[in-house]
Amino acid sequence: MDYQAVVVKTHRRPSTTKHTAESRYWRQFKHPVFVKEYAPITSVHFSPSKPHRYAVTAATRVQIYAPRTQKLTKTISRFKDVARSGCIREDGKLVVAGDDSGLIQVFDINSRAILRTLDSHKQPVHVTKFSSLSPTHVLSCSDDTTVKFWDVPSQTAITTFSDHTDYVRSGQVSTSNPNIILTGSYDGTVRLSDTRSGLCEMLMTTGDGQGHSDKAPIEQVLMFPSGTVALSTSGPILRVWDIVAGGRCTRAMSNHQKTVTTITFNAKSNRLVTGSLDQMVKVYDVSTYKVVHTMRYPAPVLCLAISPDDTHILGGMSDGTLSIRRRDPKASEISQDDQVRLDAPTLLHDINIGHGSQRHTPPSKSVIDATELRVESQTSKKLKEYDKFLKSFKYSAALDSVLKKNVPPTVTFSLIQELIHRDGLRIALAGRDDVLLEPILRLLLKHVSDPRFGELAADVTGIVLDMYTSVIGQAPLIDALFLRLRKKVAAELRFQEEIARTKGALTMILSSTIIASP
Repeated sequence: MDYQAVVVKTHRRPSTTKHTAESRYWRQFKHPVFVKEYAPITSVHFSPSKPHRYAVTAATRVQIYAPRTQKLTKTISRFKDVARSGCIREDGKLVVAGDDSGLIQVFDINSRAILRTLDSHKQPVHVTKFSSLSPTHVLSCSDDTTVKFWDVPSQTAITTFSDHTDYVRSGQVSTSNPNIILTGSYDGTVRLSDTRSGLCEMLMTTGDGQGHSDKAPIEQVLMFPSGTVALSTSGPILRVWDIVAGGRCTRAMSNHQKTVTTITFNAKSNRLVTGSLDQMVKVYDVSTYKVVHTMRYPAPVLCLAISPDDTHILGGMSDGTLSIRRRDPKASEISQDDQVRLDAPTLLHDINIGHGSQRHTPPSKSVIDATELRVESQTSKKLKEYDKFLKSFKYSAALDSVLKKNVPPTVTFSLIQELIHRDGLRIALAGRDDVLLEPILRLLLKHVSDPRFGELAADVTGIVLDMYTSVIGQAPLIDALFLRLRKKVAAELRFQEEIARTKGALTMILSSTIIASP
């Protein structure tokens, strides 16, 4: 039977921070790159297709960036007025954007040529979006209170909705039904419309019994991919609307101090991210709508976007700063294309099986040899220094090897525990002079009050005292260490007694409170 290496027991150190697993994930988006523009950044949008280039809309231009290098690759500046809502189509080939003159233009993302011009709105167009399920259709929302659904090839508006009575600053085509449109307006209403009937099928308003007598302007709307729940923001309040229940408001939350200007989902749509004029970005768990992480930005946040592969977070701010936060994906987060490359030998074997003449051909010898070599390399595991000594039953040398300064205490006490199991601790501690006894006493002095190792350290202290009581008084340094160890143990005992008394007092107070409560 092969030698079994010492199992190092890990102890969870009491954390002084409040970072949860969720918080640690979002903190991986670090080292932000800041790009300075000359005007507020009003829109950022990722291409749904690889390599997930992103469009940044600011002033009179839409700029296209490469995600890996954060380098500017294209600049589209053929606008007569301030550009709005640059959006990349699903295939990553076209860009649509509106401007403050009411004009909508569709561009080829590579040549930057104007392919279509949609000219019907009379006031600024703040929303232009491709339909994800119908790539030849575009949604537009304007300050002229109208919402239009365009057929791009014919440059005509299929449907025009005129139900809103104020600026329409947000809208979205449903990702589950290409005929359903969700819009929000400064008239305080959220409307669900159908392009087939041309009518508003559902009305949701912030003034219908939700504790607000006046209708607050709707800044942003967002629909879940399932199409059953909608979100809206008005001022600092985030509302959740149940579409299946007829547009009933199920939640109203206010976790920002100022107006929420942008809302978006992560790639899996299990986290909601909001940005506000209070310079804060908050992440919600959509199952509970509790804030699980908060990020601070240097200026008021106007727009946010998360890449489809969850590796980039873009934030556009009112001072013209673009923040690009990047996360390096872990090895376990392998894309499908990478997995295909890793499974190449298996795929090759499957292809061989598919051919009639090679239907029963086994994998090639090179593949088998590589597998055998990989298994052999895993079995030949290198032993640690203390494991080598234990294997040779040199208990004293094994203990000395883990008393060095660069060895973690978890390793040291794991080895002491192993020596106890082998009935070898007394053998390892025996026959030591003051030079060899000093590191043991310093170890005990340092960790006797540590909750992770205190019990084991106390047991070892008793054994050391039992073995070396007869030599106390012969070495001043050893005597001083024993005295310090005694004082520390006594202080720890007093501390434990104080904790016990405090716990008893608190128990009595809490018990009386429960009895007194009705």
